[in-house]
Amino acid sequence: METVNPKPTEPRGRKLSIHVVTWNVASAAPPLDLDNLLQLDNQNLNLDMYVIGLQEMNCGIMSLLSDTAFEDPWSSFFMDVLSPLSFVKVSYVRMQGLLLLVFAKYQHLPFIQILSTKSTPTGLFGYWGNKGGVNICLKLYGYYVSIINCHLPPHMANNDQRLEHFDWILEMQNFKGLDIPNILDHDLIVWFGDMNFRIEDFGLHFVRESVKSQCYSDLWEKDQLSVAKRCDPLLREFQEGPLLFPPTYKFDKNSNNYDTSEKKRKPAWTDRILWRLKRQPHTGSCTPKLPAPHFSLSLRSYISHMMYTISDHKPVTGTFDLELKPLVSVPLITLMPECQWTMENDMLISYSSTPDFPSSPWDWIGLYKVGLRHINDYVSYVWVKDNQVSFKDKLNQVYINVSNIPETEDQFLLCYYSNNLRSVVGISNPFKIQPPALEEDPLGEAQPQI
Repeated sequence: METVNPKPTEPRGRKLSIHVVTWNVASAAPPLDLDNLLQLDNQNLNLDMYVIGLQEMNCGIMSLLSDTAFEDPWSSFFMDVLSPLSFVKVSYVRMQGLLLLVFAKYQHLPFIQILSTKSTPTGLFGYWGNKGGVNICLKLYGYYVSIINCHLPPHMANNDQRLEHFDWILEMQNFKGLDIPNILDHDLIVWFGDMNFRIEDFGLHFVRESVKSQCYSDLWEKDQLSVAKRCDPLLREFQEGPLLFPPTYKFDKNSNNYDTSEKKRKPAWTDRILWRLKRQPHTGSCTPKLPAPHFSLSLRSYISHMMYTISDHKPVTGTFDLELKPLVSVPLITLMPECQWTMENDMLISYSSTPDFPSSPWDWIGLYKVGLRHINDYVSYVWVKDNQVSFKDKLNQVYINVSNIPETEDQFLLCYYSNNLRSVVGISNPFKIQPPALEEDPLGEAQPQI
């Protein structure tokens, strides 16, 4: 009787919740509590990723030197808060006062591949990074995603220059020499930052009274970004949520009062979050339309956070649900700690790889406590080729020394880091490492087992 092989099951759809933060922090240090900004006080929100962009971080010479040697205070703060919640810093890029951070729950790490990080300065004719954009390009479950944090030129009269810089930053994301498609062919672009667009025509009194009475519709009509989108076909492809919150600039520091200085700047929605999904190719009426991979983004909330007063800007956040059918659903590496691990021996790790995995002698496996902050936060590691003890039936075994690890009740993880892909490509389930066994001596006292 002929046997029928079952068809491989298609990967199930996934929904990822992503929280995007943009904030011009005006050189301030982190405040004591950012729970509201990160939505940690929202019990109904189960987030998978954080994308955080800051502008005007302190970039004095001493500060930059210190941040080069150590983590900058904002990155450290976010890691302190998010790592106990199982979020790991996946990637970051900094250009003077611009910082872009991506965090993800550790179970997503094997399905996030960092492809490129890039800085595009636009200050002083492109030679100075006080203005410009920083970009992280990654693959998320097989889909191309580009994330851009920008700081565009200020002042009402510089609207044309802002639009030129917007186009220039986009044009510079060319990924030459890398096997990465043009940014406009990426499945998703998330673009945010202090874009510095202002409200035209209306006077200061009218704008302030409209904000006070929450009558925003007239202001939307004169918002420079909204006006530009009506005329620019490419800019129109970038979507934005409704501006139902007060303008986020300019405030007196340590208050919720709009600018009372001599300049008395008009309030404006300078801080924005935009996104663009890949264009679907047009097909003729006679051409069968190919089913597009399932990939959609919906905005759950788009708000400002008025309680933070350390800056003359208020932070803005957008929370998104990304629904996708994974193009990659099996990790490139499957890790398995062998037997029961104790703190007295070299322990075995078995791992297998998919046929298309591009291995390298510089690949390594790290041992981490659950709650790791970033990929270099290991307690021990091993080069996979140096400590390999066997290879058969596509199963590799390496040993790792754990004798120097202090006794702890913490759980541990193994992560496989690919040098070629510059990303974690495999992760184990959490496990415990048992303390050294004790045995009784003839006098009845417990002794370390040797």
